[in-house]
Amino acid sequence: MQRIMDKKLDFKPKLLQTLKHYSRQDFSRDLMAGLIVGIVALPLAIAFGIASGVTPEKGIITAIVAGLIISVFGGSKVQIGGPTGAFIIIIYGVIQQYGMEGLAIATLMAGVFLIMFGVLHLGTIIKYIPYPIIVGFTSGIAVTIFTTQVKDLLGMTIDNVPADFVEKWIAYGSHVQTVDPWSAAVGLLSVVVIALTPKVSKKIPGSLVAIILMTVAALLLRQYAGVTSIETIGDRFSISNTLPGAAVPEMSWDTIKLLVTPAITIAILGAIESLLSATVADGVIGDHHNSNTELIAQGLANLASPLFGGIPATGAIARTMTNINNGGRSPIAGIVHAAVLLLIFLFFMPLAQYIPMACLAGVLVVVSYNMCGWRSFVNIMHNPKSDVIVLWVTFLLTIVFDLTIAIEVGLICACLLFMRRMAETTDVRVISEEIDPEQEDSDFQMGNLEHLTIPEGVEVYEINGPYFFGAGNKFEEIMGALRHQRPKVRIIRMRKVPFVDSTGIHNLTNLCLMSQREGIQIVLSGVNPAVSSTLHKAGFDTLVGADNICSHINIALQRAQQLLH
Repeated sequence: MQRIMDKKLDFKPKLLQTLKHYSRQDFSRDLMAGLIVGIVALPLAIAFGIASGVTPEKGIITAIVAGLIISVFGGSKVQIGGPTGAFIIIIYGVIQQYGMEGLAIATLMAGVFLIMFGVLHLGTIIKYIPYPIIVGFTSGIAVTIFTTQVKDLLGMTIDNVPADFVEKWIAYGSHVQTVDPWSAAVGLLSVVVIALTPKVSKKIPGSLVAIILMTVAALLLRQYAGVTSIETIGDRFSISNTLPGAAVPEMSWDTIKLLVTPAITIAILGAIESLLSATVADGVIGDHHNSNTELIAQGLANLASPLFGGIPATGAIARTMTNINNGGRSPIAGIVHAAVLLLIFLFFMPLAQYIPMACLAGVLVVVSYNMCGWRSFVNIMHNPKSDVIVLWVTFLLTIVFDLTIAIEVGLICACLLFMRRMAETTDVRVISEEIDPEQEDSDFQMGNLEHLTIPEGVEVYEINGPYFFGAGNKFEEIMGALRHQRPKVRIIRMRKVPFVDSTGIHNLTNLCLMSQREGIQIVLSGVNPAVSSTLHKAGFDTLVGADNICSHINIALQRAQQLLH
């Protein structure tokens, strides 16, 4: 931690680097890419806003404010920020429990946490969250999003949809008779249009095509066929194109304490998704993003978004890839995308009231399918059992409970299974008579090992692997099995011990004290500098004697000979 604190602030926005060699041709490409991404982001921002439990304009405001800040201050050239499907479930849960003001406070806190992650250089550490956890909660979120959209997709009439996953499906089953055929047709046709559009043109977003076609169809059906059962955004929300003023929510210490857990979940989820998106983008454009700068930018975006009534935001993989595929190669494209959304918000937002809710549900069904990553899920099923356990635990907890519990328990399971796997790699063996030169590493060979025999009255134990709390019991079990033997000297070879923790030191100390009571001398062999420094700080060299900590087995055996005589 001290090493992290000593490092300087790693904040180098890619925009500043890009502008040094920026040309008119670069601007033309970024302008076109930003225009297309802005159009693609429009239906997604509306859909994510509504699915999260807020009004449609809040989704667009989030995409404008957060998208602009992430592009200006971010550590990736092509990252596009805004509301994403991954946040839907947690946002909805926070609103249900704490209201809009609670969501604003949680988002502000998440922004502070993200900035802290970047300042403390944790950008690279977050990447080490196990892949099964990422796939598990991403797939779980996808299933949950799909579940929340069934009612609108089929036009069901349900007064109060239960929050619980299982109860939701029970409610759907008991209200099948309320399915509206017209709404269901609009929703399912939207899915078909979105799926088929890329086969006609990859530059035109399928979600936009579906929204335009289904909105026109719903209007024609209402006007000329008298079909009024297709619910639209205007039937559920009042649409406004007025830009909100900045407002800081009232905070109290009690509220902050209540919202720490969801705020940390939002921050971790935002960090994972944004860095994952930036990493994928790097592979496509051949660049390297600055993870710490990106986290700081994400933090700034989540500080600004709730001040204008927005929701949490992060880097969006789909929009980022759309940006790249349409020629975007600098943060200018992201800035243009935010400007395009602002113009649409100011001049065309009232038209959004005619969009069918079933169509938006269809858009989110496609989003959930793309998010689920079922191929990755299936591939992990062929991995070691520990990965499969972590995957299923995270997936099921995300669905049955919530994302916060899933991430916490998933990380705990991953850590426990990792420690078990590390403990299994640590081996303790007893060398009774002679050391085999063929088993020695050339780096450790000194002298003629062919005649290196172990004198009578000396026992040699070798620890292979890290000597930490997960592996300490192994050594104690070996010693317990051989406790009837009473040598005069015990040599413990530690040449293949890369590190030792406090539990390892505790076990060694107990062994030394027990041996001293039995009149047995302990000698350590092959201790590397890092382990030797750790033992010295713990005062172990004073207990065992500095002369009895040897750098090589030859020296240890010579020391054993001296102790025998």
